[in-house]
Amino acid sequence: MENTLTKNVLQILEEPFQITNEQVKFFEENGFVKIKNVLPPDTVRYMNDTISAEVKRLNTQHLPMEQRDTYGKAFLQIMNLWTKSDLIKEIVFSKRLAKMASDLMSVSGVRMYHDQALFKEPGGGHTPWHADQYYWPLETDKTITVWIPLQETKLELGPLEFSAKSQQIQEGRNLKISDESEKELQKKLTLNNFKQVIEPFDIGEVSFHSGWIFHRAGPNKTDKMRNVMTVIYMDKDMRLKEPANENQIDDWNTWCPGAEVGKVIDTPLNPILYS
Repeated sequence: MENTLTKNVLQILEEPFQITNEQVKFFEENGFVKIKNVLPPDTVRYMNDTISAEVKRLNTQHLPMEQRDTYGKAFLQIMNLWTKSDLIKEIVFSKRLAKMASDLMSVSGVRMYHDQALFKEPGGGHTPWHADQYYWPLETDKTITVWIPLQETKLELGPLEFSAKSQQIQEGRNLKISDESEKELQKKLTLNNFKQVIEPFDIGEVSFHSGWIFHRAGPNKTDKMRNVMTVIYMDKDMRLKEPANENQIDDWNTWCPGAEVGKVIDTPLNPILYS
């Protein structure tokens, strides 16, 4: 039975999912899009079981919640799981998800930047406002993250929230995720009248967001873990840029070691996932 389920899951993860012109347009205008029924419930449950087991095995965060900083309270974060588990590699390398990412960005293909599991513990704190691409030494804005809740995610679990169309502004792009970014960006986004989108996620629903869209997540007010898997994609022709901050130097060394400034990022850690 298990082998049959695994085979069915992998087949689904390889099959294309049709992105509509309306969804592409919505993503281009708003910097994010939520799409329902991307993954069947059985597939999500398989992914949850597989990824949760690996997160439990690899987690090194054992401090009590009250002894952590804001970032530490936000989630357990385990990265590049695809390099540690063949089962998770099969999930992360999904052509279905990679093609959706490519179609939404209107590029000819995408490659891996990195993956990460984001598990918000019971009582876990909020995730402050931030834009992901602050951390990335990438030459263009052709980047996108798929956010995959591994369970139905009601508001009290702390789903991802978006500031619609905020990828248009330059202000705040120099802020790393912190108490300061939460305070400063809330002020800037409110002054610019960007709509804050706070919605639950159904089982099988995923979101895609661009590297420069400002987003956050609320606290987990339940007694259950909020399990989420993410994959960050970039245009398959993405070039490395001269890092603008220390975090971008760290990302260069961690996620694309050996890549050269001004050249396409083509390293063993950055395979093409769809073309």
